[in-house]
Amino acid sequence: MNLIKGFSTVFLFICFVLIITDCFAVEADTCKPSGKLKGKKPPPGKCNQENDSDCCIEGKFYTTYKCSPPVSSHTKAKLTINSFEPGGDGGGRSECDNHYHSDDDPVVALSTGWFNHKKRCLKYINIHGNGKSVKAKVVDECDSTMGCDSVHDYQPPCPNNIVDASKAVWKALGVPKDDWGEMNIYWSDNARPSGKIRGKNPPPGQCNLENVSNCCKDGKFYMTYKCSPPMLSSTKAMLTLNNFEAGGDGSGPSECNNQYHSNDYLVVALLTGWFNYGKRGLKYINIHSNGKSVRVKVVDECDSNYEYRFPYFNNIVDSSKAVWKALGGLKSD
Repeated sequence: MNLIKGFSTVFLFICFVLIITDCFAVEADTCKPSGKLKGKKPPPGKCNQENDSDCCIEGKFYTTYKCSPPVSSHTKAKLTINSFEPGGDGGGRSECDNHYHSDDDPVVALSTGWFNHKKRCLKYINIHGNGKSVKAKVVDECDSTMGCDSVHDYQPPCPNNIVDASKAVWKALGVPKDDWGEMNIYWSDNARPSGKIRGKNPPPGQCNLENVSNCCKDGKFYMTYKCSPPMLSSTKAMLTLNNFEAGGDGSGPSECNNQYHSNDYLVVALLTGWFNYGKRGLKYINIHSNGKSVRVKVVDECDSNYEYRFPYFNNIVDSSKAVWKALGGLKSD
């Protein structure tokens, strides 16, 4: 759907009311240790302790993992610091590209489970901590299965919940240098399209053009998404207009309660990723824009394809006229 003409705001800041429970809830850790490894004392001159790296202790047993906690849109992790440069405490070249990387580049190594047999190699993740966010490239594995040998610079196995980051990442998060070392964060995969669908011309009389909705064009390919950008306390989104009444361009009854809703009600539909399999159904979010705020109820999902309209982008909040009026962006009838 198109934005209403005359409303200058393009991006809206959205604060989900349940952001604390959504973003910082303790995830069920289904990953269990795979074994133990007996430490060996490093030979003289081995085990680079730059960035206060730990060295293996003779005879000490270290837990190993072949897995990591489940990945979500807000995966909890420990941020640690690593040098990916030649001679740094990161050891050899990065596993993903067999290259070294400057401390000025925002790059990371992930614990074995999250590294996932190189499936995240050279892809980007979003890291959130200290009230800020940064996008970083995955270039290496923080090995959770092995350690205490020359290959791993005589350092212990990596815990299963580590994002080992360059100095550039710590700088981008605004952490004072004296506090660099370890910090609680959460991270997510960078939102990417899940595929494409080919458009079909609507049959005569189909595709309701109320609110300047867009209809599919035959043969044109449209991006689809199964995810949305990570949620923060101020999540950027695009506000669009929808009619949730019977016969409106919102199509059928709302998914959350199988009912229609008046244009005078403060209701919205969220994109597939933010809708999160109905978990935000009938809950409230706060929308901030145009110098105003409004509290609205989530009643529906902005699905990928219905009523011969093309799939939505992954950052849409589709709202009733009442929401636009409350934000000062729609003239009263």
